[in-house]
Amino acid sequence: MTGKNAASETKEPIAARPSERLWNKEYIKVMTGNFLLFFSFYILTPLLPLYLNSQFTANKDMIGFVLSGYVVAALVVRPFSGFIVDTFDRRKVLMLCFFCFFICFAGYLGAASILMFAIVRTLHGLPFGATTVANSTVAIDVLPSSRRNEGVGYYGLSNNLAMAIAPTVGIYLYSVTDNFRLLFWLSLVVAFFGFITVSTIKTRPRERVAEKPKLSLDHFFLARGWLPAVNIMLFGLCWGVLSNYVAIYSKEKLGITDGTGLFFAIIATGLFVSRLTGARSLRKGRLTENALQGTILSSVGLTLFAWSPGMWAYYVSPLLLGLGNGRMYPAFLNMFINMARNDQRGTANSTILTSWDLGMGIGILLGGVLAEYFDYTVAFWFTAATQVAGTLLLLLFTRSFFLRRKLHD
Repeated sequence: MTGKNAASETKEPIAARPSERLWNKEYIKVMTGNFLLFFSFYILTPLLPLYLNSQFTANKDMIGFVLSGYVVAALVVRPFSGFIVDTFDRRKVLMLCFFCFFICFAGYLGAASILMFAIVRTLHGLPFGATTVANSTVAIDVLPSSRRNEGVGYYGLSNNLAMAIAPTVGIYLYSVTDNFRLLFWLSLVVAFFGFITVSTIKTRPRERVAEKPKLSLDHFFLARGWLPAVNIMLFGLCWGVLSNYVAIYSKEKLGITDGTGLFFAIIATGLFVSRLTGARSLRKGRLTENALQGTILSSVGLTLFAWSPGMWAYYVSPLLLGLGNGRMYPAFLNMFINMARNDQRGTANSTILTSWDLGMGIGILLGGVLAEYFDYTVAFWFTAATQVAGTLLLLLFTRSFFLRRKLHD
């Protein structure tokens, strides 16, 4: 299919194609696998700083250094992952990557020193980065073209919900059992079920693209989407600080030992509501509007969290963050897809994920450094300022940049 034909297909009124099903069996499998992938990974995320501190007496900047290792690995592998999933059988690539991701959890159980833990955590970033690219690209393949914007929005709900629910479950289990090894085993088992799920996915054969160059920059990074990539990197930085340090911040600064799970549960609620209410807007192609609404809500949420005028703010801010991220991320993902050719879907996915992970890594490192040399309050004020800066970048520059460069409507 040529880019011209693809564009003309997407311009066909949605009402003319009412029979195309969004919730087909393969799409549900991809979403389930994605949820289990992120659940197994993020059930550990807020507790790892506590684990490193209690198990290895690591200080704050060392914790940031160790935890950022997986981000570095994911950054290295993701651009190549986009090229691989656009070149080889996506289902087989997904199965291989998911299996490696599952096996890496066994390494946490055997890591007896902080050096070994850092090595395992860093190596785990390789299959994590590759699997997320492969899985999201397969999701686009199994979606009907007329429901793609909407379907991508719902697909993102699976990992966003996992990133919000998993820390809640992890924190609760740790508060009850005080056992980190139990959490490592749970992650291993959940990842195994995710691998089994994606192994049953069936995909349609892809058409070969004539005269497609074997290697080019656009197979590793969507160059025409560089400004949205910078924008999403800023928002990833904010999530990197929040998701990794909210538990230890709550314990040290606010004296909250059992409320962090509720914090992530509220984020999950906001994400769920936001995805559902924003689906129709995405279907109509209102991408920049959704993105801007989401970033504004997140800006208010992060500012409220950093300000901390009272305990009520601690629980109102995650609701705003959930509502905001639930609107922002799927809109950005669709923006990347709409700027890419049909044979660049893997590249589009790897670009947004690479940008997000780059921001996450910077956030984890900076959050640890700021907390070590100042305090967590400074770290979260820095996060709020970064979110506001990203919102202004979207409003003043990224929105018009996208409208000039999109290939599909």
